[in-house]
Amino acid sequence: MNQTPRLPDPASSPELFEGLLTRRTIAFVIDLIAMGVLILAFTFVGLIAGFLTFGLAWLALLVVVPASVVFYYVITLGSSRRATLGMLMMDLVLTPARGQPLDGWIALIHAGVFWITAWISLPLSLLFVLFTPRRQMLHDLVTGTLMVRRSPMVRHWRAQSARTSQAF
Repeated sequence: MNQTPRLPDPASSPELFEGLLTRRTIAFVIDLIAMGVLILAFTFVGLIAGFLTFGLAWLALLVVVPASVVFYYVITLGSSRRATLGMLMMDLVLTPARGQPLDGWIALIHAGVFWITAWISLPLSLLFVLFTPRRQMLHDLVTGTLMVRRSPMVRHWRAQSARTSQAF
């Protein structure tokens, strides 16, 4: 018997994909604001530390932005909730699409590939959403993940768990 979890199908579970692009866009804006606050906080700490170390800590300011972004994704997307603050507010969750567990590394790679594809060509990445059946963006396809609505997905996970336990 095949134990690979089945991916949700938009035809049979449209509630998982309802308004996904809009929700992802709003979640991204919320995440940008959260990362901006984090960057400002780390910059402030770096400035104060620079005065206390006679300017030596100011060198750390060169890595404040990338370190803040990585830190944000590790503590949010890499957590057991598998969602950033924006995703939580927009009822979204990141799920594995290849049957492997979603760990912190996959979440960090997902975020990294997103920023690379957004930097190279965000419109191209957004086009993937319009033409893939599960509304996956380019970075979702590369990392083997799927973004869906959280509340309906919880029901899907429970039903899948019940089917698996009945098989034994």
